[in-house]
Amino acid sequence: MLKIGEFSKLSRVSIRMLRYYDDIGLLKPAEIDDFTGYRYYREEQLFTIGRITSLKDMGFALADINKILESYDDKEKMDAFLSERQKELSKLSQETEYKLMLLETARKRLRKEQNMSFDVTVKTIPERYAATVQMVVPHYEDERMLWNTMMSECKNLVPADPCLAAAEFIDPEYKEENVEIIVWMTVNGSYNDTEHVKFKNLPAVKVASCIIKGSYDQMGEACATVASWIKENGYKMNGPMFNIYHVGPAQTQNPDEYVTEACFPFE
Repeated sequence: MLKIGEFSKLSRVSIRMLRYYDDIGLLKPAEIDDFTGYRYYREEQLFTIGRITSLKDMGFALADINKILESYDDKEKMDAFLSERQKELSKLSQETEYKLMLLETARKRLRKEQNMSFDVTVKTIPERYAATVQMVVPHYEDERMLWNTMMSECKNLVPADPCLAAAEFIDPEYKEENVEIIVWMTVNGSYNDTEHVKFKNLPAVKVASCIIKGSYDQMGEACATVASWIKENGYKMNGPMFNIYHVGPAQTQNPDEYVTEACFPFE
């Protein structure tokens, strides 16, 4: 039998923590002296405290560890516990990586002293002949599915000069899933419709727009600028906003080289 001090030294777990484990029923002493109140542990309990420490290091909550210890000798149940924790940590890792990316982007912006002001321009985009694809996709980030559909079904398109390529967001509100999008690209010539690609003359539209140079993470600030301009000048929006991709992923793999025009139809 080991006194609590000896057990603490061998297990590398503080006496305070051992007492807490006792209080919550995670690891009870083998014996407690009725007269002195001293706690004593058996040597084989060092294996148990080792398991507790290992599971704790993996990020399991103490309440979960108590349940896991009951199944420690069942390999299938243990594997299920570990697999589930692995999935949780993988998801957490992805979320952390995304947050780190946002922080790095913000720091880069500060280092470059990037001017976050956007000039609003009023223009009329003339009537144009375009290849269009309208689909519902899982998320906004899946817009590429529409462009891939257009390119796979129409391999011989001749782009107009200049060629405008745009995405129009149809839903009246932000949606977390099942997003309806129309993409269109101006083309020269005449074409027959395919299963998903429809060719049509798009009407002229008056828009308030601004140019975003660089990555898409500036889009929120740009949209806020245009929306505020429309309100402050006594106008109102009369159609879904759309982005024209003057330079996008099809032309460069460097997000710093993107040139996007955020357009808001108004009246």
